[in-house]
Amino acid sequence: MSESKELEVRYNIGEEEIRLTPAIVQNFLVGNDSKITLAEFKFFTELCKFQKLNPFLKEAYCIKYGNQPAQIVVGKDVFLKRADAHPMYDGKESGVIVQKEDGSIEERQGCFVAPGEKLLGGWAKVYRKDRKYPSYMSVSFDEVAGRKNNGELNSTWARQGATMVEKVAKVRALREAFIEEFQGMYVEEEFENAKDSIQADTVTNPFDTIEGKAVEVKDADE
Repeated sequence: MSESKELEVRYNIGEEEIRLTPAIVQNFLVGNDSKITLAEFKFFTELCKFQKLNPFLKEAYCIKYGNQPAQIVVGKDVFLKRADAHPMYDGKESGVIVQKEDGSIEERQGCFVAPGEKLLGGWAKVYRKDRKYPSYMSVSFDEVAGRKNNGELNSTWARQGATMVEKVAKVRALREAFIEEFQGMYVEEEFENAKDSIQADTVTNPFDTIEGKAVEVKDADE
């Protein structure tokens, strides 16, 4: 993909100007030989421009493997930093949902799961000063866990399942509480086949998402 002025995207974050071209994204941000398409470049740069994300500071990622469509995701710290800076933000709570040895189910703060307990999911509450009730989100572990093609958990989810599922719940609760601030922004852990089998089956269009599910976007000439 050749670099040209027509494909150059410039925008400012504070006093810093961000300049992105297909060559820059391919060589410095994708970081492997898998070639991004023009559509993937456009969606990635439009998300960065619209949400004032600096991909050189790891605030946004364009992940591409082989011929699979790219996965366009945002770093978790972006959610936390922007929530902390929002004048209406009033804190959060989060944790895991476990089934204890006696069969009872407990929503527990933090990510501790004892031997003999079963990790069922994660939960989070985000509080706003201008709302009476918090934004609450719970997620099922089986629904969001990253798996290999053979159905087994990938290495990250196998080792850190509690941390990962709590993170997904927290990000979704933050997005629910601050819809305008986090429009079109998703973290890698929200998609299936994260990490080890990171080959996404969708490209996230920041302006065309439905209920947290990415929408597949194809080039016009396909």
